Amino acid sequence: MTKLYYGHNKNALIRSLIVPVKRPLALLIASSLLTGCAVGPDYAQPNIPMPKRYLAATATEHLSAANPADLTAWWKEFDDPQLSRYVMQALEQNLDLEQATARVVQARAGLGAANAALLPSGSVSGQAARAYQSVETPLGQVLNSKPGFDRYGNAYEVDLGASWELDLFGGLRRGREAAQAEYQASEAGATATRLAVAALTADIYISIRGLQTRLDIARRQVQKQQELLKTIQLLYSKGLAAELQVNQAEGALAEGQSAVPMLETELDAAMNALDVMLGSPPGTHRAELAAVSAIPTIPQITATGSPADLLRRRPDLIVAERRLAASHARIGVAIAEYYPKLSLSGLIGSATTLSSGNLFTSGASQAAGVLGLRWRLFDFGRINAQIDQAKGQEAEMLAAYRLAVLHASEDVENAFSALLKREEQSVALARGVDSLSRARFASFNAYQKGVVSLIEVLQADANLLRASDAHAQAKTGAAHAAVAAFKALGGGWQPSGSKVLATK
Repeated sequence: MTKLYYGHNKNALIRSLIVPVKRPLALLIASSLLTGCAVGPDYAQPNIPMPKRYLAATATEHLSAANPADLTAWWKEFDDPQLSRYVMQALEQNLDLEQATARVVQARAGLGAANAALLPSGSVSGQAARAYQSVETPLGQVLNSKPGFDRYGNAYEVDLGASWELDLFGGLRRGREAAQAEYQASEAGATATRLAVAALTADIYISIRGLQTRLDIARRQVQKQQELLKTIQLLYSKGLAAELQVNQAEGALAEGQSAVPMLETELDAAMNALDVMLGSPPGTHRAELAAVSAIPTIPQITATGSPADLLRRRPDLIVAERRLAASHARIGVAIAEYYPKLSLSGLIGSATTLSSGNLFTSGASQAAGVLGLRWRLFDFGRINAQIDQAKGQEAEMLAAYRLAVLHASEDVENAFSALLKREEQSVALARGVDSLSRARFASFNAYQKGVVSLIEVLQADANLLRASDAHAQAKTGAAHAAVAAFKALGGGWQPSGSKVLATK
């Protein structure tokens, strides 16, 4: 750093150094401030081609309704008050969301620091010192030879200083653009976490209701097999049934009972997971979830907009786009290192070595002004490397953004396809359960009349159990697919104007 110094008692030096440079400097500063130019390329959001509509839009009525889907509070569409209450509670208490909010605070602080770098800074400093001079040193011997020398000395100083780096070529402004984009990315990241928390809470709740339904089916099947075993044992006691039939009924009962512990284990794990999502210890909400409730109704997802709407609606895509903007601005920060950096600093204050009563007199006043110059004139090799690194990071962020857009479209298509196919499966299995229920009833009546053997009854029981369990899983899967569709569409958040997409 080259500095030009002048003080209050060096007027000749002031005129000799400042006059030749102040006019060009003033013109350079004024030109820079008026034009607002900054080195490096200006950012423009990439234009990524998107299809006009989703592939599933022509395959299901869910996507063809005229009214747009309301994604603000999508969990209410399941028409389950308990589900809505848990989602809202998770959005208030979830610890992952608290971490995301803390990251927003950190990014906001980084933006504040970048804004402050463009402004002058000031400081107040002061000191008071008391020294005892040795008379054995050369300086002490000289001073001690003077009459009235006091080995004790006091020094007092108070200064007001200010400095300002002149952002003539826009390096600091590009840094502020990068910080602003990172802050916007952190906001969108918190929103993405909020969406993920809501979706995962809904998924866990749906899994709990699905497991309870399956467990209820298994227990009712065990109860039927117990009743069948009692009937066969009664017939066996009267000599109307063989021991083989008793053994077959006991084996079928044991097989049905073996499915219950596994389902109970999965249900316990799901309830514990829900408690953690709600920011509470495992077991907190188990009592209120104990009553078996139906699997939430699958909502109708109406018109969802075009795939291009995902770029403005999905928070994870906004995160990727804002990080791309930040990496783009850092290219300008690196390029600005090619150019000289000028700074202004000044100081006014008072200093004395006498008593404090003379500190603020005219004789104790002091002042200084500095025009600083820093130019990495022989360091262009490193600057070139930094620019290449910044461009490489931007290329990486661009590829990440394009990939995120593709994955977002894939998520929507997969969710819609799963929703459609799961609903079709559920409808088919519902018909199968109805038919197998009638078949089981008919086979048992026929067995009591001696028309069919016990094998047919046990087979009908097994078929009914498998179909009922598969139907419950299909309904659960369809509800999960609906949650995935809402999440894939960026549900739960509507961007407000240019708050996040602003690049300036």
